[in-house]
Amino acid sequence: MRILGIESSCDETGVALVETTGDALPRLLSHALYSQIEMHQAYGGVVPELASRDHIRRVLPLTRQVMAEAGAQLVDIDVVAYTRGPGLAGALLVGSGVACALAASLGKPVLGVHHLEGHLLSPFLSADPPEFPFIALLVSGGHTQLMRVDGVGRYELLGETIDDAAGEAFDKSAKLMGLPYPGGPGLSRLAEQGDPTAYKLPRPLLYSGDFDFSFAGLKTAVLTQTKKIGPAAHTEGAPERADLAASTQAAIVEVLLKKSMAALKSSGLTRLVVAGGVGANRELRRQLNEACAKARVRVHYPELHLCTDNGAMIAMAAAMRLQSGAQVAEARYSFDVKPRWPLHELV
Repeated sequence: MRILGIESSCDETGVALVETTGDALPRLLSHALYSQIEMHQAYGGVVPELASRDHIRRVLPLTRQVMAEAGAQLVDIDVVAYTRGPGLAGALLVGSGVACALAASLGKPVLGVHHLEGHLLSPFLSADPPEFPFIALLVSGGHTQLMRVDGVGRYELLGETIDDAAGEAFDKSAKLMGLPYPGGPGLSRLAEQGDPTAYKLPRPLLYSGDFDFSFAGLKTAVLTQTKKIGPAAHTEGAPERADLAASTQAAIVEVLLKKSMAALKSSGLTRLVVAGGVGANRELRRQLNEACAKARVRVHYPELHLCTDNGAMIAMAAAMRLQSGAQVAEARYSFDVKPRWPLHELV
């Protein structure tokens, strides 16, 4: 079975083709991705209307590219999968509409996929795929969650952010330091030049006794610190700016690390999966690798190029849902999208 996956939830257009054979893990045949970062940089963030219009321009050429690289024809597709939510409503409608129209023209069934489930299952595309059950740290955009995962579609929410997510804390703090959009990766690169102990920043809910997160207070503390530092907090090459970036990253990473290790200890599980864009952070990976090695816990990540939004994770999630029997693809071409759709409500 060959599944075409289309991702268009925000500012990246992704298309991919995966193939399933029996009960074996689905195999990625080809994928293509177009990022709108350069377009949105002029505005300091994602402009939803521009994002939607650009998805319209990109999705069909990317589909042709994916099929050509896989050496396949459109008629070889067995199922067309697409991101149903969560995400920007207009952007989701583009991918959903194209997927359903393509499937209808081919007489093939469609499958709407949860964007976060795509991230959650993306490590199964890596050279070191995990095994169920595991604890998952999902750190993607506006989402920071800890979940127990016993199988495809079998998710127990352990804790989540009550305000700003880790990705938002990275991006908003970076903006306060005058770093261009997207700020998170830029802050992480700048942090490599700084002292993570230079500024004492809060670690919200670190000792709350539960698995919830809160990063809004950290963002406020960074704002206060930039005012104390003055112009150097926004000056390229200033050591104070690098130190603030390093201190901010250290605060975020410590909370993610300790909450994840506490969830593992509480569950008794010995396998951790980290997924989502923040999962590409080098310092987070370094500290998690060290802590997990000490605790004799296996830790798994997506390949670096699959940490951001992409079509491969959508095709993979669809394939695994079909294999497990968690969902059935249907030849019904009316569709809706779910801009707000908690993962633990997925059925």
